[in-house]
Amino acid sequence: MPIVRFLGYGETDVPVGTSILQAAQKIDAPEGYACGGVCACSTCHVYVKKGRELLSEQEEEEEDILDKAFDVRHDSRLGCQCTIEKDGVIEVEVTRESLEAFENEHPEHRGKYTKR
Repeated sequence: MPIVRFLGYGETDVPVGTSILQAAQKIDAPEGYACGGVCACSTCHVYVKKGRELLSEQEEEEEDILDKAFDVRHDSRLGCQCTIEKDGVIEVEVTRESLEAFENEHPEHRGKYTKR
């Protein structure tokens, strides 16, 4: 089974077909999802540091939403849109944008997570 490591927040193994956002929710990693994970916002924006080749290809809809995100980089993805397609290790960095969205969505967790 693939392993997803959320740098600074833990890791989990998940079946092929799982999205990065679903993996984050499995271990309560602080990845935002204001739209509910339907590619309508950029609050699940993450940086895929390792294992990009294990994920689904980025589609035009995801690219359009990432155009609205903050601090987009070459390894930027929307956690709700990148699905794990192969076994291996994926390392993900939660963006500041995503962390802030998560804390706004879940005020009971505010201050629990520290961005590295």
